[in-house]
Amino acid sequence: MMKKTLFTALVAALALVACNNQPTTTATTENVVTRETGSSDIAYVQVEAVLAQCDLFLKEGAALQEKTEKAQKSWAQREQNLQAEAAQLQEKYQKGLITTNDAQLKQQSIEKRAASYQSSMQKEAKKLEEENFVFTNRAQDLLQRAVHDINADHRYKLIVNASALIDADSTLNITSIVLNKVNELYAAEQK
Repeated sequence: MMKKTLFTALVAALALVACNNQPTTTATTENVVTRETGSSDIAYVQVEAVLAQCDLFLKEGAALQEKTEKAQKSWAQREQNLQAEAAQLQEKYQKGLITTNDAQLKQQSIEKRAASYQSSMQKEAKKLEEENFVFTNRAQDLLQRAVHDINADHRYKLIVNASALIDADSTLNITSIVLNKVNELYAAEQK
């Protein structure tokens, strides 16, 4: 659906350009509305920049990102510790430094701790995943509401994500306007 809408808009824009390049009669010149580069009916937003620079990310997103990275490092460290302990146990057993019974008991202890670790890690990962999901939805909601508010007067016929652009006139860039509106909406939510 979006591709079809975008394709239709591009075809219409090309038709307008084609009309402007061909000689026209006086009657058709009066009926044709010429569009210049930078006209205000098309705009683009650098969504990634808005999301990375908005107050929501700077205040909450960065902390959530740090929390996620810290958890991942902790998981990796705990896993390495269990692997090292199992390797030491195997080495001691092979050298004949502990009895078979002691090795089996310690192996069972390591396996129980590994199972417990896996369970707690999965719970923590699920909780972090949910927090990230909620954060992402909040950011997307703020972005959508900001764009809707900015375009409440239907000034723009088309607003696109800049990541889909190959080339565009910088006068069509409304990223800073959207960023300011996102921050305004976020501030209002915090009150």
